[in-house]
Amino acid sequence: MSRVALIDDHESVRLGIEAACERDGAGTVVFSGSTVGGYLEWRSASGEAPADVVVLDLTLGDGTTVTENVTALVLDGASVVIHSVADRPAAVREALSAGAAGVVSKSSALDDVLDAIRTVAQGEALNNVEWASAVEGDRAFADAQLSVREREVLRLYATGLPLKVVAERLGVAYSTAKENITRIRVKYVDVGRPAPTKVDLLRRAMEDGILAADGAPSAG
Repeated sequence: MSRVALIDDHESVRLGIEAACERDGAGTVVFSGSTVGGYLEWRSASGEAPADVVVLDLTLGDGTTVTENVTALVLDGASVVIHSVADRPAAVREALSAGAAGVVSKSSALDDVLDAIRTVAQGEALNNVEWASAVEGDRAFADAQLSVREREVLRLYATGLPLKVVAERLGVAYSTAKENITRIRVKYVDVGRPAPTKVDLLRRAMEDGILAADGAPSAG
């Protein structure tokens, strides 16, 4: 039986899923809490192995981002099922980009949530309406409309160079390079792909072919 963790601000949601898991034998709930940080602390303190599946609320109240939460859980070794309202396509795209295995709507029946847990625990992707609507034909996801100069700044900055060095290499003022990074972040937010940290910018640069998958400058 798969080991399941539930991370949601609303205790009633967690209790409902936990009771359903016990009733149907879809999995054993080993953790129930309101933050990813709390889950990781529990893991560290208990010495427990990562949960097979983490059912994660799309937006938590502790100020963390979707990318931060999904990335932390995936790196820790769990598969992530996003438990989301259906009207958050930009956040769903962000979750899928960060490595979530799929999405199940909060309006879905509990049996659908259990089916999603079973599917992901078996190493399979979820092929549901929420997943398809978040990625299918999404041109905004493919192109943030960066200018040539913005792509040059992002290419250098995302490889790890300090912004001062980026400015020197491009022969522009530090303030100009900083303004470029600000505009780049705004453009990614506008298309539903926030990049608040340097790691996020690296991920966006690789997604858009500005850098190769290994973080090296793309030949394209």
